[in-house]
Amino acid sequence: MANGILDSLRSLMVKHSPPLDALIIPSADNHQSEYVALRDRRREFVSGFSGSAGLALITLEKGLMWTDGRYFLQATQQLFDGWSLMRSGEDLEMDVWISEYLPSKASIGVDPWCVSVENAHRWEQTFSKNKQKLVQLSKNLVDEVWKNRPAENMSPAMIQTLAFAGRSIAEKLVELRIKLRQEKADGIVVTALDEVAWLYNVRGNDVPYSPVIHSFAIVTSDSAFFYVDERKVSKQVQSYLYYNKIEVRKYTEVVSDVYLLSQGRLFSSFSLLCTGNSNTDIKKKRHAIWADPNTCCMAIFVMLSNNVILQPSPLSLPKSLKNPVELDGLKKSHVRDGAAVVQFLVWLDHKMQEIYGASGYFHEPEGEHMLKCPETGKLTELSVSDKLEDFRSKQENFKGLSFPTISSVGSNAAINHYIPEAKTCADLDADKIYLFDSGGQYLDGTTDITRTVHFSKPSAHVKACYTAVLKGHIGLDTAVFPVGTTGHDLDVLARTPLWKYGLDYRHGTGHGIGSYLNVHEGPQSISFRPTARNVALQASMTVTDEPGYYEDGSFGIRLENVLVVKKAQTEFRFGDRQYLCFEHITWAPYQKKLMNLSLLTPLEIEWVDTYHSKCRETLAPYLNPQELQWLQNATEPLLA
Repeated sequence: MANGILDSLRSLMVKHSPPLDALIIPSADNHQSEYVALRDRRREFVSGFSGSAGLALITLEKGLMWTDGRYFLQATQQLFDGWSLMRSGEDLEMDVWISEYLPSKASIGVDPWCVSVENAHRWEQTFSKNKQKLVQLSKNLVDEVWKNRPAENMSPAMIQTLAFAGRSIAEKLVELRIKLRQEKADGIVVTALDEVAWLYNVRGNDVPYSPVIHSFAIVTSDSAFFYVDERKVSKQVQSYLYYNKIEVRKYTEVVSDVYLLSQGRLFSSFSLLCTGNSNTDIKKKRHAIWADPNTCCMAIFVMLSNNVILQPSPLSLPKSLKNPVELDGLKKSHVRDGAAVVQFLVWLDHKMQEIYGASGYFHEPEGEHMLKCPETGKLTELSVSDKLEDFRSKQENFKGLSFPTISSVGSNAAINHYIPEAKTCADLDADKIYLFDSGGQYLDGTTDITRTVHFSKPSAHVKACYTAVLKGHIGLDTAVFPVGTTGHDLDVLARTPLWKYGLDYRHGTGHGIGSYLNVHEGPQSISFRPTARNVALQASMTVTDEPGYYEDGSFGIRLENVLVVKKAQTEFRFGDRQYLCFEHITWAPYQKKLMNLSLLTPLEIEWVDTYHSKCRETLAPYLNPQELQWLQNATEPLLA
């Protein structure tokens, strides 16, 4: 099948005018999203690789897949025959590889809807060195060969009420229009799905795990437009948008309206400007339109004429700065989510002892551990993942998972973003690490938590690695830093305890998290990557704290909490600067069995004990007596 897909695409490449020497297949959809709808997973369809980050290149002889360090192991396992893995950061990047290995004047095709302005311009600059050309295709060639491509999701748009959003559309539009005036922009094209959803206080169900709706927005000084499949807009939502003076137009009309916008000829029925205007009344001038080069696709960009303000979206930072209602909702949703995680751990501990004869969550076996082999009722990575979702589904305001649950045993836990599948998932094994990274979407917040556990006797090496990860986790959590500090500056705090032993991890340390929106949210991040320098951390931002260690073929460890940035109360203020710190809002115990207490400092031991005490206090109202007793045992003082 895989080779058949490549053969079919190469046939279309040869027949194309001009003939294509290569075809680029990005991961993105029309909005440059990280997570995309099933029908937009073209890269996965042609290559077999399902990770969220990747770039496929098909030449007449090769199939090459670029991805980052989080996915190296996963990609080697998933790629179809005929494909080779290219390791970003180690191998030549895609545009450089094309420039060096494809002939001069080669034509490289790409769907202009699926490539950002930023990427396209960078590629074109590289290709020009060898007189190569990026060809914007009139139709996506993958769609031509993708039989039984999934249909568009027709779930309705939903209103995110002020009880959860905290700020009205009118407030957000006033703030946005002030920024447009400051930059002398006549309008803005909003292309990122979560930014449209946040600006207009709407949510949807078009993308698995992300409550967004396929849509665009255009905002000018006196008009606002919402481009969406009108079948998804109920009368209630239509009335809501009308009340807020937002005009609903067809999703496909965004291209023609972007052109009209650039010509100063786009008017809303709510705008006084539309009265008495005609084409002959329009003054001939170039209109400056704001577009984010990282989320605006080339198909829209080419309609904006020449006077374009290419800058990061003015909505990205305000969205990341949670208002008091959003912060309250995030904290409450994380408490309920923590209760579900504890309920899951209680259930899993009981089952591991019942089915596998394991020593359990709290105790190590005496002598050699001999597991009994269950004849029935065995647990798998997928079955326990489903059980965790079941516990979450019973919590108030639950709307679904925030990403596919990473439920991984032993060597599978060494795959950073491993997702269990029914036919291939592993059985749980008390003698191996179990790592689960999961989260929920609630009307009042989005959650993301990782815990790593063991149900028998972990080796000294595993305990040392777990303790190093825990030390890094605590090191970031307890940081105090001056205003203006970036996540790039703080990343080292989580890695230093690992570096001491020659250990490390290939992913970033933290990402922002949405308020009933995307689980990965920028512009802030905590990472070694240069982009983490772009935005300083500010009070009311959210970030995750998730260091890890992964030993290929053996085990993986990750610990993750969500943090809120807040003002720190310091004894002094050098240079009259304000200082910041973190508040953790995730609640679930760490496993004492996996800690080497001799490697923890007194302050780190105190941190764990204090955190565990707060866990008991916070989660107690949500647990039954059996669950609460289990939590009491799990959170006893470390040196008791």
